[in-house]
Amino acid sequence: MRSLSGLLAVLGVTMLSGTIVSVALPQIVGSLNGTQSQYTWVVTATLLASTASTPIWGKLADLFDKKRLLQLSIVLFVVSSLLCGLAQSTEQLIAFRAVQGLGMGASQVLVQVIIASLVSPKERGKFNGYIGAIMAVATVGGPLIGGAITDISWLGWRWCFLIGVPFLVIAFIVIGRTLHLSDTRRPDTKVDYAGAVLIASGVSLLLLWVTFVGNDFDWISWQSGAMVGGTLVLLGLAVLVESRVSQPVIPLHLVVRRETATAILASAAVGMAMFGGAVFLGQYFQLARGYSPTQAGLLTAPLMLGVLVASTVSGRMVSRSGRVKSYVVTGMVSLTAGFLVLSTIDETTSLYFVAVGMVLMGAGVGMSMQNLVLVVQNTVPLSELGAASGSITFFRSLGGTMGVSILGAVLANRVSTGITDGLADAGIDASASAGSGMLNLDAMPPFVRGTVESAYGSATGDIFLLATGIAVVGLVVALFLPRVRLRESLDLPGHERPAEPAATADANGTAGPAETTAPTAKPGTTGAPGTQLPPGTD
Repeated sequence: MRSLSGLLAVLGVTMLSGTIVSVALPQIVGSLNGTQSQYTWVVTATLLASTASTPIWGKLADLFDKKRLLQLSIVLFVVSSLLCGLAQSTEQLIAFRAVQGLGMGASQVLVQVIIASLVSPKERGKFNGYIGAIMAVATVGGPLIGGAITDISWLGWRWCFLIGVPFLVIAFIVIGRTLHLSDTRRPDTKVDYAGAVLIASGVSLLLLWVTFVGNDFDWISWQSGAMVGGTLVLLGLAVLVESRVSQPVIPLHLVVRRETATAILASAAVGMAMFGGAVFLGQYFQLARGYSPTQAGLLTAPLMLGVLVASTVSGRMVSRSGRVKSYVVTGMVSLTAGFLVLSTIDETTSLYFVAVGMVLMGAGVGMSMQNLVLVVQNTVPLSELGAASGSITFFRSLGGTMGVSILGAVLANRVSTGITDGLADAGIDASASAGSGMLNLDAMPPFVRGTVESAYGSATGDIFLLATGIAVVGLVVALFLPRVRLRESLDLPGHERPAEPAATADANGTAGPAETTAPTAKPGTTGAPGTQLPPGTD
């Protein structure tokens, strides 16, 4: 439990860094004399680095010492956080945020891999409930904490980056003293550098296109053709390389497996809800309802409550029953219902009604997010745990990043059109400023302010209607998940047998890897050999 506290602290602080700056960005970019494009890149740089590096960290966890990798990621994150807090220009801040994204991507996958190396899938349900709760609090609580820090005169925006450093230093010490994992490096270790570069380049180019299309160039343009075509070429080469190397970054046989493929597609919808919900709901409360950043953070509390309760309760119930599909499907139904409720909101909707939609959405995320990871982890041997966890985390982050970018582009277009049309009806030409994202409601005349709030209110409902369609796709995919029963052993039955020579070596005085020589835990109370159910069966 002491090790777990350190692991969850690392995960919580690194996840928090992704959202804590969301409401403080106007002050940050303004004080550094940045531009609107740089404003976007302060967020995009972190998402790009985190998403592109996640599968690489997952593969490294299969090849090298997991504890050392996690400690390296903590040092990387602490140093980059200090540099972000001391940045003197937006160019410096963007560069340091990219390094910070590398640490964030590492923590998301390494914490889950380490816990999976210590606890069987059946018992892992309750621990994944804790992980889901931490991720929810960090994601939804980030804007509230960032707004409060920015509003306190003796702190300021720089502490949005510095506040997590002491907690990570403490976590580093706790993990160093209490976490004991065997060194699982193999003499035939090979790092697939070509595949890693191709995957990172292809994903980065795809995310760059999603970020800029619709704003800096049209959907149908030579820029779109070049970026989409380049993405297809890079990812096609990556698939070719991954199919031929002995130790690929993303093993293709894992991705095409039924359990993994369906879990990946469903996770994309959950990722969009987790990342997009906090961003667009916080913006809705500020620009459509006129609340302050701190108040907007407080109003998103129902979303955090839904995730917190659902992830914790469902995690314990999964560990008790060993079944997971019913919770995933129920979660996707709740997620879809929450999006559907939020698709009807505008600037006059009752806050109680909005809260109902947020609770449903949060409950859906809590019941499905970590349980989808469990489905994948349950079907792979311990030697491929890092790659499997990294793959599903990677695709969830990729789906979330693309979802936020696409929904954000739709929102910007709808808001621009709504403001321009609303003011044009009153005989006011606002075409030059309608697309501005830096709107000071307090400085506007009452009529103009009402037009802006109406545009943001109706546009937010529109993007949640689009999100409802994506959630329905995720629900349909979740229905095809196999009814797996979570195993009670650390490794797949049959994969532990090759480790017997290491156990013999132990008897001769040489310590073998604990996590590969652990005997299969007996399910139930019979203890009879052969009673362990194979993955994918009920």
